[in-house]
Amino acid sequence: MNVSIIGTAGVPSKYGGFETLAENLAKFQSSSNKYTIFCSSKIYTIKKEEYLNAKLKYINLKPNGISSIIYDIIAMLQSLNTNIMLVLGISGAIFFPIIKLLYHGIIITNIDGIEWKRSKWNVLVQFYLHLSEEMAIKYSDIIIGDNKGIIDYVKETYNKVAILIEYGADHIQKIGCDNELFNKKYPFNKKKYAIGIYRIEPENNIHLILEAFARQKSIELVIVGNWKNSKYGLSLIERYSKFSHIYLLDQIYDYKDIGFLRTRAFLNVHGHSRGGTNPSLVEAMYFGLPILAFDCIYNRYTTENQCIYWSSAEELYNYLLQLNEKKLNDIGEKMELIADNRYRWSIIASKYEELYQTYDNH
Repeated sequence: MNVSIIGTAGVPSKYGGFETLAENLAKFQSSSNKYTIFCSSKIYTIKKEEYLNAKLKYINLKPNGISSIIYDIIAMLQSLNTNIMLVLGISGAIFFPIIKLLYHGIIITNIDGIEWKRSKWNVLVQFYLHLSEEMAIKYSDIIIGDNKGIIDYVKETYNKVAILIEYGADHIQKIGCDNELFNKKYPFNKKKYAIGIYRIEPENNIHLILEAFARQKSIELVIVGNWKNSKYGLSLIERYSKFSHIYLLDQIYDYKDIGFLRTRAFLNVHGHSRGGTNPSLVEAMYFGLPILAFDCIYNRYTTENQCIYWSSAEELYNYLLQLNEKKLNDIGEKMELIADNRYRWSIIASKYEELYQTYDNH
């Protein structure tokens, strides 16, 4: 089966759930399947023909923002001779009705989260994303959701059945705490700290996390994110950078750095309230970190109702005041066990391969 992966910035993965998914699908591909992954030449100036036995094709557009629509459409038009289009996200789904007239293969769409409900979009963008979601659900041969909350939403809203396939987490490895280079780079690592890795957006509740941690001094807070990409992020920097126990780090693209920071962390605080199975959450679980997660259906499903949940800055602050290390250790062990059973890339890749095989047999 020739499978084209559409909707990512490309590989090697630099920073993003879909890019990491594409890379690991290629890494664990069977001999009976061949991937083609579309990449942005705006990001990958050095163009490889192959990576992990996957063929790479380049499009001279940015893979995000409004240009992502054209980016995905071009990738679809260049995939008409494949058996399967695996479309990650719904940016170009508005074009599905036309593609279905031209294409004789199977369209599989991973719809990601419920994008049109995100507060960062204006009304016009929300309208477009809602319409794209409808087109994706209507015209895809199969829909993938990465969380039971998404599966239920597709069923309740569109009366359609979606297939549950989550994300892996074992692409980031633990780094020894005696690493001299990282000890110098991140001197706070000797202290007891909580870590969070996010896109800096209101619906990820970073403002609530910062408010809660600013009120106490016993646990340091390290947040990694794209602070300078929005007024929201800049306003948080202005307000909280003065706190000596709070570290607001810019985006980190090196998995070794992320591995070290997670290895040294005392716990993980997770604020995402929308989306589905969030990659940064399952990665923290894989490291066996105790989780303090925002209380929503997606996070509860991902963690199997086994961690601590909060819904306000006050509630999070009160939890921080009464943390019990034995309870945290128990939570961490449960998180690691869940991740090992559900969030390994070999498991995730095999589920995609089973889908392809189902269509191959028909």
